Amino acid sequence: MGMHITVEIVGTALVNSTIEKVFSYFNYIDEKFSTYKKTSEITKINEGKLRETEYSEDMKNVLSLCKKTKDETGGYFDILISDESCDPSGLVKGWAIHNASKILLEDGFENFYIDAGGDIQVHGYNAEGRTWSLGIKNPFNQKEIVKVIYAQNEGIATSGTYIRGQHIYNPKNRDERITEIVSLTVVGPNVYEADRFATAAFAMGRKGILFVEKLPGFEGYMIDKNGTATMTSGFEKYTKTNV
Repeated sequence: MGMHITVEIVGTALVNSTIEKVFSYFNYIDEKFSTYKKTSEITKINEGKLRETEYSEDMKNVLSLCKKTKDETGGYFDILISDESCDPSGLVKGWAIHNASKILLEDGFENFYIDAGGDIQVHGYNAEGRTWSLGIKNPFNQKEIVKVIYAQNEGIATSGTYIRGQHIYNPKNRDERITEIVSLTVVGPNVYEADRFATAAFAMGRKGILFVEKLPGFEGYMIDKNGTATMTSGFEKYTKTNV
């Protein structure tokens, strides 16, 4: 998938076979949705080689979820790119991690951590029996952690330009570079939800944190170009641990 993926499972029974299942699933997602692979289904769609009636069920599902997200974000989540082809990557990663977490749960694991390119799903407790602790990096010095989040059954996603540059755009003004903010982290009920809304909120620029503020069940932490952080009103609950 062009990114580091880390899976940590607390427990011993069938761990190896479960991890193989999880990474096999991620490989499947990469083969189907990568816009960089000529053989992927999304590439064939963009090249006009597949009719809509020939789309796989997973493709139909993802494209439907992308349309839903576009509607829910007032058009700030849009998978159409400059040449009118589509790139659902802004939703697929979180969706895939969320589905991988379901594989772990189905195999009986209640305590785990999955991190794919900085988007994270946690469940239960870590190996020490404590709430999972996750760091938000300083976008200006990635060796430094500026905030620690304690999460148990949540998803955490960060959108930003400090690693990959200007790869996120405002669909309402595609020529406008997003420079006022550099990082926006969203905590939600699962990583799929957090990821899709983090992408859209970042595309909104400074007003993205206000969008997250109004989302029931979500909290956000934004860092602007000056290094100033703004958080939603309930974010502080994730900076404390009871275990």
